Amino acid sequence: MTATLPTVPLLIQGEFVESATTQWRDVVNPATQEPLARVPFATADEINAAIASAKAAFKTWRKTPIGARARIFLKLQQLIRENMADLAATLTAEQGKTLADAEGDVFRGLEVVEHAANIGTLQMGEFAENVASGVDTYTLLQPLGVCAGITPFNFPAMIPLWMFPMAIATGNTFVLKPSEQDPLVTMKLVKLALEAGVPPGVLNVIHGGEDAVNALCDHPDIKAISFVGSTRVGTHVYNRASLNGKRVQCMMGAKNHAVVMPDANREQALNQLVGAAFGAAGQRCMATTVAVLVGAAREWVPELVAKAQGLRVGAGKDNPDVGPMISCAARQRALNLVAQGLEQGAVLELDGRGVQVDGYPNGNFFGPTILSGVKPGMAVYDQEIFGPVLVLTEADSLDEAIELINSNPNGNGTAIFTQNGAVARKFQEDIDVGQVGINVPIPVPVPLFSFTGSRGSKLGDLGPYGKQVVMFYTQTKTITQRWFDDPASMGKVNTTISLK
Repeated sequence: MTATLPTVPLLIQGEFVESATTQWRDVVNPATQEPLARVPFATADEINAAIASAKAAFKTWRKTPIGARARIFLKLQQLIRENMADLAATLTAEQGKTLADAEGDVFRGLEVVEHAANIGTLQMGEFAENVASGVDTYTLLQPLGVCAGITPFNFPAMIPLWMFPMAIATGNTFVLKPSEQDPLVTMKLVKLALEAGVPPGVLNVIHGGEDAVNALCDHPDIKAISFVGSTRVGTHVYNRASLNGKRVQCMMGAKNHAVVMPDANREQALNQLVGAAFGAAGQRCMATTVAVLVGAAREWVPELVAKAQGLRVGAGKDNPDVGPMISCAARQRALNLVAQGLEQGAVLELDGRGVQVDGYPNGNFFGPTILSGVKPGMAVYDQEIFGPVLVLTEADSLDEAIELINSNPNGNGTAIFTQNGAVARKFQEDIDVGQVGINVPIPVPVPLFSFTGSRGSKLGDLGPYGKQVVMFYTQTKTITQRWFDDPASMGKVNTTISLK
C-alpha cells in the first residue's frame, strides 16, 4: 500500500493551514520521478483570507520601529545559517540542483536577508530648512501596504528571499506565491521567518497556478507585485496588474551573451564559460547561453568541448557537476529546440541528449550540449532554451559582437573576457544590457546594489533588492510646514501661490 504523501500547507494569519481545495499537484523529485508531497491550488476564499490577514496586520506592522523590524532579520539570517544543510537537501530533492549549488542558492538569498536587517539607512527621507520664509520641507518613505511576490522554480530559496524580507523590512505586509513545482524549501524558509519573530499576518503564503496569479493581479488590496519567471507570464502579470493600478516589477527571460576576445586568459575564460553555461543544468535566467567568439578565439572550441565533456551528470544529492532538469516537460522542450537548431544548420559539437546516469533511469538528465555555427533566426538563438545548452556564434571584431548583442531583444546580462582595459571600457560603455560582467560571466550584483536587467528581460523601472527596491516598496510623502511665531503675520490673507 502506497504511503500517503504529505501535503504542503498554506500560511494565513501566522498559522499553517490545510487547504480545502480539490485541486492538487505532486511535487516530484526530478532525479527519480518520486512524488515528495502534494501542493494545493488555493481556493478563492483562501487567497482572499491571506490578503485580508495581510491587510489587517499592516495597521500595526507599519508602525513597528525600524530597529524592531531589523532585529527579526538578524535572527532570520542566523536561523538560515544554522539550517543550511537541511535547506540545501530539501532544495536538491525537489528542484534537482547539486548540493553545492543548492547551498549557493540559499546563500545568495541570505545576503539579501542581511541587507534587510540594515534597511533603516536606506529608508531615510530628506529635509530642507527655510525653502521659503519660515517654511521647511521634508520627505517620508512610507510603506505601501499589502505587497505580493510570485517566484519561479529555478531559485526556490534565493528569489523568495529577494522578496519578502525587503518588503517586510520596509514596513509592508506580504503574500507570497511560490512555484508550485518546488515549494518545500520555500515553506521551510517561511517557517524560519515566523520563528525569527515575523508577526501573524505580516507574511502569508498561498499556492496555485494561473488563477492564483490572476487573483493577486486583480485584488484591490494588493498594492505592489514582484515577479520573477518567464517572459510570457511576466508580461501578463505586468499588464494585468498595472491596469489595476499596482506597482509591478517583472524579471523575465534572457539570452545572455559572453564575448570571448582572442587576448582573454584562455584557461580562465573557458572554465568560466563552462560553469556559467551548464551550472544548475542551464536553468538560470543569468546563465551564459551564447558565446561570441571573436577572431582567433574561434580556435578554442575543441578545448571548450573537452572541458564540458568532463562534467559529471548525476542526481543532485550525489553532488555531481550537473543535476537533472526540473521536469520531463522542460527536458523535452530543450530536446525539441536542439533538434530544431540542427535542422536549421547548427553544428553539434557536443551531444548530451542521451546521457544515462547509473541508478537513476527515470531522471530528467540532459548532459552539456554545445552547438556551433549558430546565427540569429535559428530557434536555438532566438529562444531561451533554459537547459544545459551553449550555442556558439562568431564575430570578426568587438564592434560586430556588440552589434549582435544589442540587436537581441533581451538585456538581462552580458560579459566579456579580455585582458585589455580599453576593450573592456568600450564594451561596458557601448553595450545596451543592464548587467555587465568583465571577466565575470554571471554578473548578478550583491545586495548593496540592485538587479538591473533591462529591455525585454525586465518590465518596471526598479530592481528587486538594494536601494532600488526600497523605492519600489515605499511611497514618498512630501511635507511642507510653517510654524508662526509672528502675531502680525497671522492675520494677513495671501491669495498668491508664493510662500514668501
